[in-house]
Amino acid sequence: MTTLETPETPEAAPPQTAAAALDAAREHLLLLQSPEGWWKGELRTNVTMDAEDLLLREFLGIRTDEDTYEAARWIRSQQAADGTWANFHDGPPDLSTTVEAYVALRLAGDLPDAGHMIRAAAYIRGEGGVPATRVFTRFWLAMFGRWPWDELPVVPPEMVFLPRWFPLNVYDFACWARQTIVPLTVVGALRPVRPLPFGLDELAPGYDVPRGGRRRLPGWGEAFGALDRALHVYQRHAPRRRPLKGLREAALRRAGEWIVARQERDGSWGGIQPPWVYSLIALHLLGYGLDHPVIRRGLDGLERFTIRDEKGRRLEACQSPVWDTVLAMNALADAGLPAGHPALERAAEWVIGEEVRGPGDWSVRRPELPPGGWAFEFDNDCYPDVDDTAEVVIALNRVRHPEAEPAVERGVRWMAGMASRDGGFGAFDADNTRALCRKLPFCDFGEVIDPPSADVTAHVVEAMAHRGMADSLLVKRAVVWLLRAQEPDGSWFGRWGANHVYGTGAVVPALIAAGVRPEKPPIRDAVGWLERHQRDDGGWGEDLRSYRDRSWVGHGASTASQTAWALLALLAAGERGAAVERGVRWLVERQRPDGTWDEDHFTGTGFPGDFYINYHLYRLVFPLSALGRYLKESS
Repeated sequence: MTTLETPETPEAAPPQTAAAALDAAREHLLLLQSPEGWWKGELRTNVTMDAEDLLLREFLGIRTDEDTYEAARWIRSQQAADGTWANFHDGPPDLSTTVEAYVALRLAGDLPDAGHMIRAAAYIRGEGGVPATRVFTRFWLAMFGRWPWDELPVVPPEMVFLPRWFPLNVYDFACWARQTIVPLTVVGALRPVRPLPFGLDELAPGYDVPRGGRRRLPGWGEAFGALDRALHVYQRHAPRRRPLKGLREAALRRAGEWIVARQERDGSWGGIQPPWVYSLIALHLLGYGLDHPVIRRGLDGLERFTIRDEKGRRLEACQSPVWDTVLAMNALADAGLPAGHPALERAAEWVIGEEVRGPGDWSVRRPELPPGGWAFEFDNDCYPDVDDTAEVVIALNRVRHPEAEPAVERGVRWMAGMASRDGGFGAFDADNTRALCRKLPFCDFGEVIDPPSADVTAHVVEAMAHRGMADSLLVKRAVVWLLRAQEPDGSWFGRWGANHVYGTGAVVPALIAAGVRPEKPPIRDAVGWLERHQRDDGGWGEDLRSYRDRSWVGHGASTASQTAWALLALLAAGERGAAVERGVRWLVERQRPDGTWDEDHFTGTGFPGDFYINYHLYRLVFPLSALGRYLKESS
C-alpha cells in the first residue's frame, strides 16, 4: 500500500493514444446496447445469493437436481484455497457466507469428509461456529431445524401496526430493510421447521448449545436485550392466549397484505434478493400455494436474475439497467457522441418510459410530493431512488428528445422534494435517520437506515447545476452539507461505491459545477488527498476493507473504475499535471484489445462493511467518461 511521489516533470500520455483508447471503449460500449435502448452489465455479489436460492427451493420443495448441480458448481468455483468464501474478490473470509455455502454444498451431496468441506468446516469451527454467524444465517438454519428458534431475536409482526411517528415503526427502516424485516416477522412468528436430511455436527461440537442468540450488552444493548427477552415471553403466549391470539392473527394478515401490495410486475420485491426470498417464504407459510399467482410470479421472476455459463448457475442480487443506461449515456456524451446520435435517442426513449409516475413508500414522509423519479431496476415502482434520478436528469439533459424536458422537470421536482431536513439527500427516503434501528439485536446484517450520503448528495448537486439551478437555496444547502461532510484528510466517504475514492470522485465535480472555485481549500484538500493516494503504477484503488479498517482508506489494487473516478475529480478541479497524465496512461496501457478493461475487484457497495458489488459496466463507462473529458480539455 505504497504511493509514489508526484514527479516534477509530467510525462504526458500521447493524445492520439488516449484518443485511440477512447474510440475503442466507445465502440465496445455501443455494441453492448440492447435493441430496446438499454444497457445492463452483470451485477455480481457473493455466493450467499446462490446458497440461499437452493435453501429457498429446498424449503418450498421445488429444488431440482439440475439447479442444485449447476449452483453447486458455481459455489465451489468461488471457494478459496483455505476452504472459505469471501464477500468480495480477494477479500478476507466471511463466516456467515462460508456457513451458508457449506450447507448448500451439503444439500448438493458434497460429503463432510471431502477435502474442500473439511477445510471449510475447520474454519467455521475456528471462528466460533454457527453461534457466531449473523442473524440471517441462523434464521435459515432454524427453518431447517439446525438452530433453536428460541435463540433468535424476536421481531413480532405486530410492528406493522405501529404508527409512523412511533419509534421502530417499519418506515423508520431503510426500504431494503423494511421489505426484509416485514416478511421475517411472519417467518419468526410461525417458526417453521423442515428438517434437512443431514446433521451439521461437524461445524462445531456442541454448536447447538446456544451462545449467540440473546446477549446482555451495556447501554442500549442491555435495554434492547431486556426488550428482546420480553418479546420472547410475548412470542410464547401470542399464538395461544386471547386477546393476544386475535392480535397476532390480525398482524399476520396485515403483514401478508403489506407484502403482496409491494410485489413488482416482474415478481420481485424491491428488485433485490433478500426481501424476495423471505417474502416468498412468508406468503407460503401464510397459505399461499405454489400455484398462487403471487408465488408463481415470484418464482418465475427469479429466472430473469439467473445467469448460466461454463462455471455454473448464479443469481444476481439485483439488476441495474436504469443506472447502467444513464451512466452509459453520460459516458458516450463525454466521449463526443452528438446529442442526436441514434444510440442516445434509443436510450432516452427507453429511460423516459421507465419513469415512476405513481406513489411509493417514499410518500410516507413526503405525502404531498408529486411522483417523478426513476428506480435502479427494470421493475421497482415502489422504490424510485434519488441517485438514479439525478443521473437520469443529467443524461436526458444532454440529448434531444421531444419528451425529455417534461420528464426531466418532473424528476427535478421529485428529487428536490426528497431533500432531508439537514440539506443532504439519502437514496430512497427523506429523513430516514433514526439510528435507534441499528441497536436492535436483529439488525446485524448491514445498514438498516438510509441517511443522507456525500455521493448521493453530490449527484443531486451536479444534476441541479446542469439545470442551471446552482444558485438555488436547495443546492446551496446541499453544498454546505457536502462541505461539512468532508473528512479531515480532504476526502469524502463513499456510501454506494468503494469508498473514499468514490466519494471524492463524486463530490469534487459536483462542487465545481455548483460554483465552488478550484483554488478554494476544500478542493485543494481533495486534490491533495487524491495525489497522495495515487499508486506506484499510476492508478487508484481502494480496498473494501476500508469500511472497517481505516488503514485501507485510499489503498488497494488499482482498478479501472476507481482510476477513472479520481481522474474525473482531478479534471473537474482543473488539474493537468503529472497525476492526471499518469492516471490516463494507466488506463491507456491496460485497456484490453476489445476496448474495455479487466476488473475483478469489487468497487460497488451495498452495505458498508457487509455487502459489496462488482458492477461489470463500471470498468467501461467511467474510464470512457474520464478519457473523454481529458481529451476535451486537452484539445
